[in-house]
Amino acid sequence: MAINTVAASEVLRTSSSDNAKSSAHDKKILWLGLVAGGLLLLIAALIYLSIKKRLFRACMLGRKQKKDDLDAEKLMLRRFQMEELVRATNNFSRGCLIGSGAFGNVYVGTFDVEGTLAIKKARADSYTSTHEFRNEVKLLSRVKHQNLVGLVGYCEEEGPKEAQVLVYEYVQNGSLLEYIVGRGGRFLTWRQRVNIAIGAAKGIAHLHEGINPGIIHRDIKPSNILLGEGFEAKVSDFGLVKSGPTGDQSHVSSQIKGTPGYLDPAYCTSLHLSPFSDVYSFGVILLQLVAARPAVDTAKNGSNYHIIQWARPSLEKGSVEDILDANLLLEPCNMEIMLKMGQLGLRCVVKVPKQRPTMTQVWQELEAALHIADTYIPKHPIKRRSLRVSQGSMVEQDESETGVEFQRFHVDMDTMHSASLRCLESSAKLVCQVPWKGHPVFSSVAAATNLGYPSLSYSWTILLLYEATSPWKLTSDYRL
Repeated sequence: MAINTVAASEVLRTSSSDNAKSSAHDKKILWLGLVAGGLLLLIAALIYLSIKKRLFRACMLGRKQKKDDLDAEKLMLRRFQMEELVRATNNFSRGCLIGSGAFGNVYVGTFDVEGTLAIKKARADSYTSTHEFRNEVKLLSRVKHQNLVGLVGYCEEEGPKEAQVLVYEYVQNGSLLEYIVGRGGRFLTWRQRVNIAIGAAKGIAHLHEGINPGIIHRDIKPSNILLGEGFEAKVSDFGLVKSGPTGDQSHVSSQIKGTPGYLDPAYCTSLHLSPFSDVYSFGVILLQLVAARPAVDTAKNGSNYHIIQWARPSLEKGSVEDILDANLLLEPCNMEIMLKMGQLGLRCVVKVPKQRPTMTQVWQELEAALHIADTYIPKHPIKRRSLRVSQGSMVEQDESETGVEFQRFHVDMDTMHSASLRCLESSAKLVCQVPWKGHPVFSSVAAATNLGYPSLSYSWTILLLYEATSPWKLTSDYRL
């Protein structure tokens, strides 16, 4: 009996020990399951978040690409196909090449509907990205002004045949540079020069003030001022345009861009770009319109002589004759307005940018001066004129009380027809006796011209006097 009791106790002890071991094992399995399940949930959550993040990025990228896409219809531009441009330019042949620069080459092309257009094909490194090109197209699409070359359309192709092309209106009379340097005998009258300055100034002023945000051109120079059919000015080449501040604010530029001779020294030293940087460049152009000289003359002893240094002494003394383009002396020229244009040019290039006029002030002053030239009626007649004719030249001397300067035109007397000479002498007597306005002296001069000038190879001139403070009226449009 005692033995059975002991055996039973051993069995119970063994069973209790086995149950304890089993319970501990089950708990371990449970904890392992919980940990594994937690890890699986964490991994699943991470995978879910990763996928969601990728989808979000893809969605945002798609939206951005959609936003960056150019809507030609909305921009009021035409999207050209490369095949059209190739056909219009004879596969971008050299015969169609009309210009070349840092941005790329410019070709002239003819289209069935649009007619003749200028096609600017960008170099491979002109834009850092497609996004930059599209931004430029959007920027240029906002520029609408009669004195700015208008963007007609664009061409954008990706892949192996990647191309970025801007298509502009074609301006047929070339650039102002061709007339300033006198290529091919091209010549501008004083009135054309003033009107070109007014038009170009209006175009640049529109870039600065007529668009929000304003645009700083950064490369104002004669080759970027094109001349239309009526010699109206159109500012071109927005390859360096910078959307930036307006008024007297400035923008810090990381890289100097522009053309030597026209670069604002204040911009070069401080890297602060403002609309007054364009004003400086335009001031140099005003001096060139007066003198027809390059901005920097390297021909004389290799001394890079800037036109500002050369013109300043005469203009500050109130004299323009010493720096005036000799071609302007071939016909009547309003010396007073040319002097004002030169002096305005000096004001545009003063050292302190904020002391320069705005482009709006520039065109307003030029327009006012031209208006005075067209409407001024002398208050006092010019008195005591005398004419001295000598072999080879004819000089009219003015002795008026107001102190009058004079302009001299030379004559080849040896080849002049005798009848023309008699008629010219007759008209000279009339010039000595009466004021210019409304007198038949011009009929006499015209008669002399008709008798001798068309059929003979000679040059002749009349000395025309003008008051120092008054532009001419009746002679402004007279042409020999």
